[in-house]
Amino acid sequence: MKPLHVLLAIVIAAVWGFNFVIIKVGVAEVPPFLLTGLRFLICAVPTIFFVAKPNVSWTYVVSFGLMLSIGQFVFLFLAVYLGMSASLASLVLQLQVFFTMFFAVFALKEFPKLVQLIGAGLAFGGIGLIAIERWSGPDALPLVLCVVAAAGWGASNIIAKWAKPENAVSFVVWSSLAAPVPFFAMSWFFENHDRIANVFFHPTLIGTIAIFYLAYLSTLFGYSAWNYLLKRYPSGTVAPFTLLVPLFGIASGVIVLGESFDRFEICGAVLVIFGLIIANIDFGVFKQKRAEL
Repeated sequence: MKPLHVLLAIVIAAVWGFNFVIIKVGVAEVPPFLLTGLRFLICAVPTIFFVAKPNVSWTYVVSFGLMLSIGQFVFLFLAVYLGMSASLASLVLQLQVFFTMFFAVFALKEFPKLVQLIGAGLAFGGIGLIAIERWSGPDALPLVLCVVAAAGWGASNIIAKWAKPENAVSFVVWSSLAAPVPFFAMSWFFENHDRIANVFFHPTLIGTIAIFYLAYLSTLFGYSAWNYLLKRYPSGTVAPFTLLVPLFGIASGVIVLGESFDRFEICGAVLVIFGLIIANIDFGVFKQKRAEL
């Protein structure tokens, strides 16, 4: 990759990693259902007037939007709102890699390699270590919700694979239209009406920044720049940069929010990251280079 494109990939990972700090401070200012609805509404409007409709069935567009929003973000935002740290959320959510592999077996008949299964085993072992002191009490539910969010992200990846959109940004923007109405309805029925009113009549600077960061930086910039790189380089060259996301997420959570890790969480984080690295390494490249030598 060209140095400028390497820098771009690192910037994307940094934006997506810092995204978890934004979610943490965002749900403190804006109720999670409302925050999610506003995120997708602002992502879609007015952008849809400048981006052509994706060349896929509306079934895929709507199902992807609902799975990405309700299947992933509703559980992620609730997990963070209920006490999950930004650092751990950025780490646990990367289990989406392995959920995608698992769902692909049944939906796409794509079977993982042995090394990917080993990586998955290590990663889930790491989650087990993180969960040792979270099996009961108030920390259990946020951890479970975050794992479910990872599964939702994995499922949305499968829908995207089924759809095969030519323009990933257009697909994300138009699918975002499916989310606002159900989220605004859930916000009205389940969240405090005074807090909802304050968001619109007495908006805070932090809450406003969180909404626009999630909509424009995390989604529009992140996905469009990522799609730009994927068009120019093999996915195997670009995909490993996602391993930087939990590193940026953990670092920003520790530096900005002052979050800390106990010994089980540190060991678990190491196992998860190591498992992700093993699952993403293309050992065929090493075999090819050895043969050339």
